[in-house]
Amino acid sequence: MMISTRGRYALRVLLDLAENYSGGYIPMKDVAKRQELSLKYIEKIMPVLTKNKLVEGVHGKGGGYRLVKEPKEYRVGDILRLAEGDLAPVACLGCDAKPCERAEQCPTLPMWREFYKMVNDYFDGITLADLMQNSTTLEKR
Repeated sequence: MMISTRGRYALRVLLDLAENYSGGYIPMKDVAKRQELSLKYIEKIMPVLTKNKLVEGVHGKGGGYRLVKEPKEYRVGDILRLAEGDLAPVACLGCDAKPCERAEQCPTLPMWREFYKMVNDYFDGITLADLMQNSTTLEKR
């Protein structure tokens, strides 16, 4: 399983909004500059985050985006699933997968299911607040 640029950028943008929150809206050009990301690419990600109520945005002068909840309420798993669509390691476990006729006798399916569960459990156990702390705390898990 590989996390795409979209998933990594969504996480970095939300983390930047959390780290730089002062009550106001943060322009994406500021986030793009701090994170050294393409503003055009960030602008493609923001509608998904807004539609799913992870951020709220205001256009025009003084506009930008801000988190709608506390950083401790944002699970990395939720962010990645929104950005990626799914974290399934194999196509047959994806949310849009057609039932596989080989599932009954597939010797690898239980392994993939367990891996999928481990990935989701791991990312769901980390919040933006955790990422804002010293990263060595994550390494000790």
